[in-house]
Amino acid sequence: MSEALLRFGFMQSQHDHSLFIKGPEEHIIIILVYVDDMLITAPNLTLISEIKTKLQLTFKMKDLGDLKYFLGIDFARSQGILIHQRKYTLELISELGLGAAKPAKTPIESNIKLTTKEYEEHTNNSNATDDEF
Repeated sequence: MSEALLRFGFMQSQHDHSLFIKGPEEHIIIILVYVDDMLITAPNLTLISEIKTKLQLTFKMKDLGDLKYFLGIDFARSQGILIHQRKYTLELISELGLGAAKPAKTPIESNIKLTTKEYEEHTNNSNATDDEF
């Protein structure tokens, strides 16, 4: 897949090797590949159709239509795009046997400051005045 996308003029991201990008902003096509799933986005449907046609001539593919679920994330369209992980969360709860666990508003104290001892020591030293040394 990577070789084909590179032949089609896509650039592979150096930060995420499953991400491929082609074109200037007004004609940008972004493809995210994960195992046997692929997410294609572009500013218009014509660009998406063109790249899907090229890919279908190269690979046996099945178009699953509009994005609904990808990598444990549910997508729903209304006036915007709603993204949530309800299904994934419920699967985790079931797999871990936590269905009977008591709910909590938050697992830790709200507004708690989490830092390392090294950070605290560094910031305390840098905030100290010269006569404290």
